[in-house]
Amino acid sequence: MSQTSLRLTKRAILNCTMFIIVLLWTIPTLGLLVSSFRAPVAINSSGWWTALFHPFKANWTLSNYIHVLTQDGMGTAFLNSLLVTIPATVIPITIAAFAAYSLAWMEFPGRRLMFILIVGLMVVPLQTSLLPLFRLYNKAKLNGTYLGIWLAHTGFGLPLATYLLYGYISQIPRDLIEAAEVDGTTPMTKFIYLITPLSIPAIASFAIFQFLWVWNDLLVALVFLGTSIDVALVTTRLSEMVGSRGQDWYILTSGAFLTMAMPLLVFFSLQRYFVRGMMAGSIKG
Repeated sequence: MSQTSLRLTKRAILNCTMFIIVLLWTIPTLGLLVSSFRAPVAINSSGWWTALFHPFKANWTLSNYIHVLTQDGMGTAFLNSLLVTIPATVIPITIAAFAAYSLAWMEFPGRRLMFILIVGLMVVPLQTSLLPLFRLYNKAKLNGTYLGIWLAHTGFGLPLATYLLYGYISQIPRDLIEAAEVDGTTPMTKFIYLITPLSIPAIASFAIFQFLWVWNDLLVALVFLGTSIDVALVTTRLSEMVGSRGQDWYILTSGAFLTMAMPLLVFFSLQRYFVRGMMAGSIKG
């Protein structure tokens, strides 16, 4: 067998293997999606795959979603999750971008020590800080408020955000920085008009990570917001539904897919930046 044929055979085997893995990974999500649009009678009488084989006899319905959004409070929880997740993503990225730029391109005393401390904070388990932070929030009356959970997610996400953005910003060619300095630009001008546009892939990559982490978070939401219907997030509402609607699992399918929809939308919207941001540090310099 020639080298070309061997290479094509290996590529075909790899592609088939990846296709099978993706198919197996997607089947549960597909079943969840199909079940969420089926009537309770159809779900209890046949498997979800029968709806794909006989789509015109599947008795499709939107009643599950209407029930979850109106009677189970998932509509309010969805808006609450957006209200928590968007600021909790934007705030740490903004602060981390300034910090990464200063650590990479500005000279000041203690810069290396500060960077070491930031990296060290990445290994501190989140759970160890919940109790002291909870006591601090009680004194400051921040428990049960959006500001409190914004600050909590900002603190938990800042070390990783700073480290990732530093790895990208520090690899920007020095010639560009020096050329901007020759033109008489200030550090703020360089950051806004030079560093930020060049760092969009890295910023978008971390935005995906942070958005998915905050959106899917249950522990921090339970500790600092609670389960009150007015401030409950999709994760807390879904956990409540699991306990109260275990027998009506067809309702859970629509609630679970609503919880998944926004992360999927964000990931596919920013997917083109994801690989660029993750690989940039390894191919520059």
